[in-house]
Amino acid sequence: MPHRPDATPLGHDARMQYPTAPGLAARLKAETRSLHSLAERAGVMADLMHGRLSLAAYCTLLRNLRAIYAALEAGLDATHTDARLWRPELRRLPALEQDLDQLHDGDWRSDTPLARATHAYVERLTHLAAQAPSLLLAHAYLRYLGDLHGGQVLARLIQRQYGLPGHGGTAFYAFGDTAEVEALKHDFRAGLDALPLAPHQADAFVAEACEAFRWHQRMFEELQG
Repeated sequence: MPHRPDATPLGHDARMQYPTAPGLAARLKAETRSLHSLAERAGVMADLMHGRLSLAAYCTLLRNLRAIYAALEAGLDATHTDARLWRPELRRLPALEQDLDQLHDGDWRSDTPLARATHAYVERLTHLAAQAPSLLLAHAYLRYLGDLHGGQVLARLIQRQYGLPGHGGTAFYAFGDTAEVEALKHDFRAGLDALPLAPHQADAFVAEACEAFRWHQRMFEELQG
């Protein structure tokens, strides 16, 4: 994917020059709504939601998500310090690996290659971490708010579908009790709204979030194939 000319990292000058951008979280929700709907109905995600995804295929999905989180969280560790947008409670990589250790048949680290779309998406995340770290948060928006919202429903679905006892095999979706989940969602939205974005930077942020949903749709469709 070509680098966006207006996707510049936020620095001290931008923070001083521009006031807090109001309503970024609401704008992201509104402008990604249709793409969100397409992604959650695509490929393996549609199969999962309709109870027709095998456990092996679900583990393949987790392996691809693990590659995405590894790149995303490494980039966030290196570039972001706002506790509302990046904090220990949001980190998903250890939980993903815990679920794979429990659910995967055999050594998941040496299993079949990842989807081509996943490799391309990881390259995009790595590029953003180096060249435009502010836009990395657009991908964090998709992943973490998605995990905090729909992920809670998916956890119950997966437990029923695969006959998992208690909360076994669903550590990926566990953020604490209801109050803790709601607090994380509130803080993340507040952190987004507090980003000091110029109008063209806000446009680039929303465009990047839209592209993130397209990446996920491509990955879900390829994994089904």
